[in-house]
Amino acid sequence: MNIKRIYIASDHAGFLVKDESKKLLLDLGFEVVDLGANSAEVSVDYPDFAQILCQKVANEDEAYGVLICGTGIGISIAANRNPDIRCALCHDTFTATMAREHNDANVLAYGARVVGMGVVQEMLKAFFSTEFAGGRHQKRVDKLGCCC
Repeated sequence: MNIKRIYIASDHAGFLVKDESKKLLLDLGFEVVDLGANSAEVSVDYPDFAQILCQKVANEDEAYGVLICGTGIGISIAANRNPDIRCALCHDTFTATMAREHNDANVLAYGARVVGMGVVQEMLKAFFSTEFAGGRHQKRVDKLGCCC
């Protein structure tokens, strides 16, 4: 998997988990760009951070993203409004692996209030080490842009 850069963003609810996630990704040797939020104390809107991150990922080759909010639900919905983004809301290593292998996801989302840091660490490792399988999955991924 060729990864040039990983963008990471959260709302206020995901701030602390974002910082821990960023540290792990840096320890794994990735270039990480933190797009905010910058505090857990100041309430911010998750769609704003999803939009900023998705514009970066969509416009840069070999760029990926990580989005975090309280549950991961809102921020993943916001991310998937961008037609160039395949954001997968994951809760464990299996879903993180399948998001890459079968869906060629380019953004990983999770909830700071849903999964613990041990699970987050394993999901990040799985997501960013799993190649897209292609083959029969490619035609399905191609159809994602024409839904609805």
